[in-house]
Amino acid sequence: MQTLSTTVTPEPSPPPSTSALRTPGYRTFLITFMLAMMADNIEHVISYWVAFQKFHSAALGGFAVVSHWLPFLMFSVPVGALNDRFDSRRLIQGGMVLFIIASVGWGYFFVTDSLQLWHAMVLLTIHGCAGVLWGTSSQMLLYDIVGAGALPSAVRLNATARYLGVLVGPGVGSIIMRTLGPTHGIFLNTVFFLPLLLWLVSAPYGRHFRGVTTGPKRAVRGFSDIIQTIRDVRELPTVAAMVLLAGAASFFIGNSYHAQMPGFAHDLGHGDPGTAYTLLLGADAAGALLAGILLETRGTWLPTTTASAMKMALLWGCSLFTFSFMRSYPAAILVLFLAGFLELSFSSMTQALVQLNAPDTIRGRVLGLFSMSASGLRAFSGVTVGLLGSVTNTHMSLAVSALAFVMVATLLLLRGRQQGA
Repeated sequence: MQTLSTTVTPEPSPPPSTSALRTPGYRTFLITFMLAMMADNIEHVISYWVAFQKFHSAALGGFAVVSHWLPFLMFSVPVGALNDRFDSRRLIQGGMVLFIIASVGWGYFFVTDSLQLWHAMVLLTIHGCAGVLWGTSSQMLLYDIVGAGALPSAVRLNATARYLGVLVGPGVGSIIMRTLGPTHGIFLNTVFFLPLLLWLVSAPYGRHFRGVTTGPKRAVRGFSDIIQTIRDVRELPTVAAMVLLAGAASFFIGNSYHAQMPGFAHDLGHGDPGTAYTLLLGADAAGALLAGILLETRGTWLPTTTASAMKMALLWGCSLFTFSFMRSYPAAILVLFLAGFLELSFSSMTQALVQLNAPDTIRGRVLGLFSMSASGLRAFSGVTVGLLGSVTNTHMSLAVSALAFVMVATLLLLRGRQQGA
């Protein structure tokens, strides 16, 4: 079995980095992106709460996780292929329409009080498909908005906005639900998807605006496209290394430890588990936000290279390994803050490096493969952390998963150094 090349050096020198915020179009894109991300999380808060109150089904909760990530695994490359052939703006708008359909669907069943289990499963699946259509296409359009020079900054800011949406969305969703109720709240939520949808109607961005000649367009062929894209990526050492690194992080750890946080908070024995849970998740997100701010304002100290990405990823794995054995609540907060800082640092670097090194003719497919690896494989991290935790305990399962990722990241880093020597 052949393996992807993981050469770290030599690699093309990235163009001089500039702030994406200097691009007026990107500022609008970032604001509308953040509103859509907030709405995504508001819908989760309202729909999950109502579904739990009605069904009290742990299986439905598990299905919600699978339906969120499995579309990324199955459809990321096909969606990327569609971006190679069609206007990315329209594909993003398609994602927004699916989000709105999901919210309106929840609202209809709330009004009529007719929600059944299979209705919830269909709506969760629509929401998951909207995510992959929006996510992959947004990364494709991002390059066209800011260009290569500001791309690392744009990817970083988008990642920061995503964390901000994850932080703010649940709080806003709770306020809306308490003040307006779940029914009116879920209908109001559709409004937050509209700015991005409407702005893209005439936003002057896309490859055809840059006058790029892409050559013959490859047909979209489903699974065979994934195989061919893997073969193409094997000839791109930097991209191959980043796809492997992101895939390992997603498969072994992902964000599955978030779901286990109530248990960690209880074991740390610090006051009410609900409050402790909130603070632990807040520490992780706060670290990520600080990383986004510092890298944007003082980014010259950490260059966007494969070596930097692998080192940050290695330290991230080590921080989570350390957290798994924590017995001091204040120390756990500090370690999770560091983990959030490191996660945003390496994940934004991997995304930027893939963007910068992807050939323009197959950029969409390459971004789709990266999305499949970085997001789709999270569907399995629930097994590596959650299922293993049910056999042993959550501390041991996170430790084993983090250690496995550290080993992969170390091997990639050492192999890159050997080949670059």
